[in-house]
Amino acid sequence: MSSTSGKRGKREVHLSKALTYVLRHNAVELGFDIDSGGFINVEDLLSHSMFRQFTLDDIKTVVTDNDKQRFSLREHPDSGKLQICANQGHSFSLPDLELAAITDAAQYPTVVHGTYLKNWEAIKNQGLSRMNRTHVHFAQGEPGESGVISEGLSFFLSKNGVILCPGDQNGFIHPRYFKQVIQTRPRECQLIISM
Repeated sequence: MSSTSGKRGKREVHLSKALTYVLRHNAVELGFDIDSGGFINVEDLLSHSMFRQFTLDDIKTVVTDNDKQRFSLREHPDSGKLQICANQGHSFSLPDLELAAITDAAQYPTVVHGTYLKNWEAIKNQGLSRMNRTHVHFAQGEPGESGVISEGLSFFLSKNGVILCPGDQNGFIHPRYFKQVIQTRPRECQLIISM
């Protein structure tokens, strides 16, 4: 890799992290006008001290090249101004975040949540917690159990294909809904689910 592409890569990672920090967690505290769908005007973002070293092209590159498709751009329906939002992962509520409700478990027979082994004991005892976010995050996985939707937990699909669930009234998904738990590092093995 040339030093130019290495610097460009570091610059994109820095911008992506800064966008995540603002769009998912701290827009209001930093004085941004964020709408109910999580969108901020790009020109406002670029005029903020955190983003002055970046250009519109930098933002477009991060949006289009990010492998997890964390961000979306749109033109504001009234003003035509370019806006950006995080597709999911917010720590504050957005009533108009574009999520599609999943009502048929057959559409996504299994969802997979990745975490660290050090969290297993707490998860085994309490369930998965959304913690400081608005949803527990899942990836689409192998065929599995479909009982969670029929028992009242809501699931949604974000624009970038992440499956989201707010959990129960306390923000948890109980371990009784886990079909299996697999440790992948340092070697793959199935963990015991005992309840």
